[in-house]
Amino acid sequence: MSSSRLTRRSVLGGLALLPACGFTPVFAPGAGATALRSAVVLGTPDSANAFLLTRALRIRLGDVETPRFSLAVDARLTEAGSVITRTQQINRFTLTGTATYTLATTDGVVAAEGEVRGFTAYSASGTTVATRAARADAEARLMEILADRILTALAADLSSSGAGGPPA
Repeated sequence: MSSSRLTRRSVLGGLALLPACGFTPVFAPGAGATALRSAVVLGTPDSANAFLLTRALRIRLGDVETPRFSLAVDARLTEAGSVITRTQQINRFTLTGTATYTLATTDGVVAAEGEVRGFTAYSASGTTVATRAARADAEARLMEILADRILTALAADLSSSGAGGPPA
């Protein structure tokens, strides 16, 4: 028997056992992550990056139909030169983002909280205009990364906390 056939059988056999061990997809009916769809009110952004992060979260969570939760997010960015030429010019920058979040019920009970990190980079070897555009693009990408990581963390937290997510 070929090793790829054996591997395929092992994987498929292992997947068949997942429901028996308590595995439930985070977006399965009744799972924790489904409780967030169209139910989370986001705070008002106070900066351009906060707007980008809020927009990314809103796209993923959907428009609020029945508010059950509020999500407060605070994002911070740091920048460091990552490629320095022999003449001591920085040609590439790395942006690191940290976002702390708190998901609370409409009654103010904290359902989940945490911190996520992400990074991206941009080139500074072009003109001033090109460098500014590259930085703006990197910041937008970083806010998308942070939004994905926040929702992944929330989905994991809420799915592992019990049946159907946070308290209503």
